[in-house]
Amino acid sequence: MAEPNPKISLIIPAYNEENYIGACLEHVQKNATDKFFEIIVVDNASIDRTCEVAKSFSGVRVIREEKKGLTQARERGFREAGGDILAYIDADTKMPPDWFNAIAREFSDNPKLAILSGPYSYYDLTLWQKPFINLYFFCARPFYRFFGYMMIGGNFAVKRGVLEKMRGFDTSISFYGEDTDIARRAHQFGEVKFDAKLIMLTSARRLRYQGIFKTAIIYTVNYLWVALRGKPITKKYIDVR
Repeated sequence: MAEPNPKISLIIPAYNEENYIGACLEHVQKNATDKFFEIIVVDNASIDRTCEVAKSFSGVRVIREEKKGLTQARERGFREAGGDILAYIDADTKMPPDWFNAIAREFSDNPKLAILSGPYSYYDLTLWQKPFINLYFFCARPFYRFFGYMMIGGNFAVKRGVLEKMRGFDTSISFYGEDTDIARRAHQFGEVKFDAKLIMLTSARRLRYQGIFKTAIIYTVNYLWVALRGKPITKKYIDVR
């Protein structure tokens, strides 16, 4: 049986995000005021004002995680959160108005749902660049249908019981492929749904730094490597501010 009104914890990993975390939390409070069971910012060993900015928002709990790495921050959020559903977004995202309601509705209606995810929409891309991103997500559909899972790490919610069965996140993965690994393992315990309408607004700073086409290739190769071999092929990751 699905929970009719699941408690949803929001978890936001953040490393040196003083320039973005404020806008992220402003959109959370504007579009999901008092709806989340709790809002947790995991300060992942930041050396800037990330913690100070996050603490300035009422109702936000800031936790310091000294072990550097996205999966380390995700895991710490999992261990600290008390909700039935754990929702994860990135610190440079801007939550749309109906995002919370869509998650609550999907998990309430579908008891077999393990993970719900959706695509990004880049709020600071140029008009000519946006069609390439739409094409990327369109081309990813065959992989989703074939393997039965796909998710975006800065736009997903997972059932707590599923994470417990998975024994949490694989902290040996630094960045690339971590979202596919989560989806692959969760797929053993329920449905992993990728909803094209569950859009999360996010910054294109990493795309600009690495290049759209190079980023698409890296993500595609790592998706396939994790799906077929169980581990990502790309080991190194340079964080972009």
